[in-house]
Order: sequence, then C-alpha cells, then structure tokens
Amino acid sequence: MKFKESVDIIKSLAESSRLLILNTLLEKSQCLEELAERLNLAASTVSFHLKKLETAGLVSNEKHQYYVIFSVNREVLGISLRDLVTIGDIEKAVQEERLEQYRQKILKTFFRKGKLQQIPVQRKKRYIILQEFARKFAKGRKYSEVEVNEIITKIYNDYCLIRRDMIEEQLLKREGQTYWLNEQPPADSVYLQLHSQ
Repeated sequence: MKFKESVDIIKSLAESSRLLILNTLLEKSQCLEELAERLNLAASTVSFHLKKLETAGLVSNEKHQYYVIFSVNREVLGISLRDLVTIGDIEKAVQEERLEQYRQKILKTFFRKGKLQQIPVQRKKRYIILQEFARKFAKGRKYSEVEVNEIITKIYNDYCLIRRDMIEEQLLKREGQTYWLNEQPPADSVYLQLHSQ
C-alpha cells in the first residue's frame, strides 16, 4: 500500500464521528439526511466527515433519483492492519512526503494568487519554482517561442529569464525556435539532488 493512502485511512479513522458513520453504513447504505438523523448530528457535520471518508476511499456514493446514497467500500475496509502499515519502501515514501511538504512551503512563500513574486536565490528553491512553470506545458507537445513566452508571462513578467533558466535546468528542451518539455531529467539535475535529500 502507498504511504499516503495508509496515512489518509488512518487519519480518517482517528475520529469518533467517522467511526460511527462507518458503523452505521455497515448496516446498510444511506443518504446524508438519514445518517444525520440516526446519529443525531447536523447534516453539515456528517457531510464534512463523509468527504474525509471518501478521500480515504472508505466510502463511496451513488446518485439515486433525488438522493445521494453513501456506501462503505468493503474492499478498503477489509484491509488488514498489517497491510495498512506495511509499505514497500518506507524510506522512499517518507522522503517523498517530506519533499512535497518542502515544495508546498516554497510555493507558498514565493507565489501570491498564482503569480510569482520573486525568484529565489538558492538553486533548489529556484528549481521547485521552475517546476511549477513546467507543469503548464503539455507532455509531448511542441511550442513556438511566442507560445512559451505567453505561458510564462501569465505567472511572471520576465519570460526571458524563466525560459533561459528552464533550459539551463533542462526542464525545457529547445531546437531553434521550437520548445518542448523534457520528460527525462538528466543524471546531474537538481531534480535528482532534491530526491536524494
């Protein structure tokens, strides 16, 4: 099982109202209003907890006429505790989780309302910022220089600097006036340095 999936399931089960909801749904599938009435909880509270359970894959829903009916995902609920805590490569999973937290912190620091405020000086931080620009490019598609500039300008005005940095860090490849996303980071790239922290 993947690390994040295990964490989501464990977190979702660590709340008494969610355990009550699951217990009630094990008896039979029910709509939101019925659950709220049976558990003596506000519909908004039940809705909040159902979303958490759905995110973890423990509950699914299906529309029947005017109602949305919630059911327990018995396959996921049937996972043993051993399966839940057995993660193939725990060290890699923890590292990926840490890296994602670091990435989110950098993005929050340097972006405001989808716009880059400034370029970080530190290379690893700058690379994370450049990766955000790379996400705007479709895999396998070729772009003209004008198209590249337009994509970059939506996030940061100095498109020349960003375009040049993306090529230097080998996030973008270039041949004449044609650009495309590099889907294979080279052996010495910052990407691999970040993943070896």
